Amino acid sequence: MTQNLENLPKGLNPEDLVDIYAKMVLIRTLDERIWAMNRQGKAAIVASSQGHEAAQLASVWALRHHSEDYFCFTYYRDLAVTVAQGLTPTETLLGFLAKEGEPMSGARQFPQHGAILDKKVINISNVVSTHIPHAVGWALAAKMRGDKTVVAAYMGDGATSQGEVHEAMNFASVLKLPVVFIVENNKYAISVPQHKQMNVKQISSRAAGYGMTGVTVDGTDVIASYEACAEAVERAARGKGPSLVELEVERYLPHTSDDDDSVYRAKAEIDEARKRDPLVKLKDLLASAGLMTDERDVELRESARREIDAATDAAEAAPFPSDRDVLEHVFEEVR
Repeated sequence: MTQNLENLPKGLNPEDLVDIYAKMVLIRTLDERIWAMNRQGKAAIVASSQGHEAAQLASVWALRHHSEDYFCFTYYRDLAVTVAQGLTPTETLLGFLAKEGEPMSGARQFPQHGAILDKKVINISNVVSTHIPHAVGWALAAKMRGDKTVVAAYMGDGATSQGEVHEAMNFASVLKLPVVFIVENNKYAISVPQHKQMNVKQISSRAAGYGMTGVTVDGTDVIASYEACAEAVERAARGKGPSLVELEVERYLPHTSDDDDSVYRAKAEIDEARKRDPLVKLKDLLASAGLMTDERDVELRESARREIDAATDAAEAAPFPSDRDVLEHVFEEVR
């Protein structure tokens, strides 16, 4: 049966879906390589994005197509966002290996942390949710300057249990700031399931308490995720204030490489979650529309493997940073 893709949301076309799938394959391959390098003792700590890729890429595509300008405040699981924004696999691996040339923090920070302003990404800290007030501050500055920037503030479900998030959402709503709060809900705050975090089934229901729009969609569905994010981005761009978009995703690996999820998750639960693998879902959709063949899929995967192999070689060959500038940006330099 052939799937009709003629009625896609505004700004999204079949070619976009093919591009997104190719990017998903590259990011999944990169994520798997980073995880393997952690197990080899080469990458100190990893927070996998596997299961989150569709939600993250759909949000970036929505920002690109529905705003004049945008900025992303990511959290530690947003590998797909940073790669979509132009961080190369080599640059990504330099960060995980703490090597010279890492562009976000000069290898001084947790991987995927720091700032890379030309790629429109900031992630200052891996302390849960502390970046959300920063994102709202950036949106306030944009409004005060009169520019057209829409700010995307990414977080997990656990972050929404932190006080900073409630304060930031209330502040953003009162001042009608151009920010989209994107919650990637994988049902666990490290080892704590959602029902032990909060007494609501949908995090988006909290939006009403702040006077903003809230919506929950299947975050493993690229089209549904794009549509929800696009509407929120357009709302922010028109000066109608913030929105809360909850994207229900899956987490296939432990919280981080330092976590043992077997003590709180049954294998059968993860096996069931893998039936919602966003890569499989999008591949099947494209195949049913005649836009993807098994041969083309193999080509994409082989190309991704070659690119990640080359990036791995380059990152492993790179030197560690010199200790000569270890105090740079730490203490004020008196001239």
